[in-house]
Amino acid sequence: MADQGLMATSAFLDWHPPTVPGLALERRETLTIASLAALKGKKDALLAAIRSTYGVDLPQRPGRVESAGLAFVWAGPDQWLAISERGQNNRDLEVELKTALAGSASVADLSDGRVILRVSGDRARDVLVKGVPVDLHPRAFRPGDVAITHASHIGVILWQVDEKPTYELAMFRSYADSLAHWLFDAAAEFASAR
Repeated sequence: MADQGLMATSAFLDWHPPTVPGLALERRETLTIASLAALKGKKDALLAAIRSTYGVDLPQRPGRVESAGLAFVWAGPDQWLAISERGQNNRDLEVELKTALAGSASVADLSDGRVILRVSGDRARDVLVKGVPVDLHPRAFRPGDVAITHASHIGVILWQVDEKPTYELAMFRSYADSLAHWLFDAAAEFASAR
């Protein structure tokens, strides 16, 4: 009898990015992702638990904070995404956060339902502005900034990681190939640039 077990499969089934000087496109497929939302009347307890356990203050506006390889991204009022590499210890943020935040937040695993793409390098802004209706100029959007928006009509949460610039986009897994195709088309103009 054939093995009936499930196998991990990339959300990006047709991943053929163009080679573009000054642009790196990366699938972040080894992440553990969880959503957390403050329970009614428990926001202060949640903020205190995160500060005590992870040493950061959760952003109260669109923003991103990071501590020891764990990032928290604002995802709406009293809601955040928690994101980390699984690593050799197979970290599971759902399990970890349910323990750390017991009684103050609801926590749900999003690792199989969301995907994250990283876009970095000198051409990152040039490519993203073709389909993202957010002012990505360094005066308007900086490391740590977050926008809940769309990229080529696909809903995303976008944040800037560093000044290179490096951006990450989180989306529903079912839209991964569509967003990748748009990104490749948007980058193609620069493929022959020197």
